[in-house]
Amino acid sequence: MKLNNKDIPLDQFIEFALYDKVDGYYMKKDPFGKEGDFITAPNITRVFSEIIAIWIVTFWKSLGSPKKFNLLEFGAGNGEMMKVIIETLKNFPECFLNCNFQIHEKSELLKKKQQLSLKSEKIIWIEDINTNNSYPTIFLANEFFDALPIKQFFKKKEVWVERFVNFKEEGKAEFKEQPADVKKIEQNLNFAISKEQEIIEYSPSSFEYLKNICNLIKKNDGGILIIDYGYLDIKMRETLQAIKNHKYSNILENIGETDITYNINFDLFKKFTNQFDELSSIISNHKKFLTSMGIVQRAEIISENLTFSEKSDLFYRIRRLIDEKQMGELFKVMLIKKKKNKFKTGFEID
Repeated sequence: MKLNNKDIPLDQFIEFALYDKVDGYYMKKDPFGKEGDFITAPNITRVFSEIIAIWIVTFWKSLGSPKKFNLLEFGAGNGEMMKVIIETLKNFPECFLNCNFQIHEKSELLKKKQQLSLKSEKIIWIEDINTNNSYPTIFLANEFFDALPIKQFFKKKEVWVERFVNFKEEGKAEFKEQPADVKKIEQNLNFAISKEQEIIEYSPSSFEYLKNICNLIKKNDGGILIIDYGYLDIKMRETLQAIKNHKYSNILENIGETDITYNINFDLFKKFTNQFDELSSIISNHKKFLTSMGIVQRAEIISENLTFSEKSDLFYRIRRLIDEKQMGELFKVMLIKKKKNKFKTGFEID
């Protein structure tokens, strides 16, 4: 993609920086773990994925224990969560044997890593979720939506401008602004995204995914569990950030070498899904969801057979997931499902 001396919208710039087939961040390196740029919950402790597996069994039962259903993970990283979920579900043979395990992955490099890590399991990698079978689907999105490209708009003297990126020369970039027709965007989205806002930050591809997912839940039943960092305010904020070697860095530097991400406004996700009359959503946070699902009790059972230092390490990792100063509050958990399904497991704590 030739970018020199061209103004391109922010979301196209992020798409290039993260997903370009040659230079894209996710296309040429594995960003997970100590050696990478960040660590996700499944790589902190396998207990996280075990808890998600238990939640899947209970949600599957709320759907009427269908004889055939899909478990589809979006952006499965290094495959660790899916691996542990499969191992755990083997303890629930009726659920395990009825399940089609599926992964939707944008990065070819990570797809190859997943296929290597999960080669002993029956998993199908799916390009287009709309061409899937008509079974009920339980979708999982753990830190998936934050990696999708976003647009940004700023209100300046009652006029909306959109953020663009200009490449003056190879590897050098700067932010630019152009006037924007927000009313046209709102017509396409089908709701007033600019209402009471000074900043708009949203991901067109996230809304495209959500629209397809919601239509599939409506048609075939199922639900989606979204786990990601974000906030719940009605007012949108500017949260765009870049991460390299576990530290914040400049978005316009080291393009293709740095992860670009943002904090999801879950209130916006809720507004978007409200368009689907038959569906409803519930939102909690990491701490409430995981403690409600019994993560501390699970850790205590495991720790009975551990040495003191192993026990300390395990509880240090659990604390990282549920401590309000770490992931406990920053990370939100959202479930979208049919209204008629009154399922609330994991979301009972106010």
